[in-house]
Amino acid sequence: MKLTQALPRMLALLAGLFMLTGVLAAEPAEEGTDYQRLAKPVPVETGKQVEVVEFFWYRCPHCNQLEPGLEAWVKKLPADVRFRAVPAILNPNWLPAAKLHYALADVGALDRLRGKVFDAYHKDKIDLDDETVLMAWIRKQGVDEARFKAAYRSFSVQTRAMKGAQTARNAGISGVPVLMVDGKYLTAISMTYTEERLFEVLDQLVQRARAERGGKALK
Repeated sequence: MKLTQALPRMLALLAGLFMLTGVLAAEPAEEGTDYQRLAKPVPVETGKQVEVVEFFWYRCPHCNQLEPGLEAWVKKLPADVRFRAVPAILNPNWLPAAKLHYALADVGALDRLRGKVFDAYHKDKIDLDDETVLMAWIRKQGVDEARFKAAYRSFSVQTRAMKGAQTARNAGISGVPVLMVDGKYLTAISMTYTEERLFEVLDQLVQRARAERGGKALK
């Protein structure tokens, strides 16, 4: 093979090696800078699976901005890791969006409509905190209004919203979005500064939590 023919392949191979080296050489997450360790761990709800919790608010612009990248990251999680989105009710006016979240879960529409809820608040400027406006929007999404309304007003949804708010308080959450790994570690873009670094840190914290659960030494 002539050098001119081999050169493109060599360049492609080198590029691949550089990309791989970049992935493998991600800077180790630094406690106190990239993440913080909770003094008192928060109980998880995932059994043998490593738990990743996002504390968020649908009306938060930073949560909205993070959503596409977070959704892509969650889709790649291995089977031993489970993600939960938990509305953090840091103010009383955050409650309606939290109830909306849990009511959508109850009627089996959360996965399909989570992104659309963000869009409704941020792109379409629809006030889903207004129950009348919310029910009209729900009808347009093809959700049974009666079932949703019953869930939205139910004691179960109210209880879960309060439980989520308590979990956020137990973790010392004072702003959103914040991600908690296995009830032990907190990280956020406010710590990592970029989304890319955030997901690097999350990957490392998941690996750390997995090793701790298995009693294996960290590398």
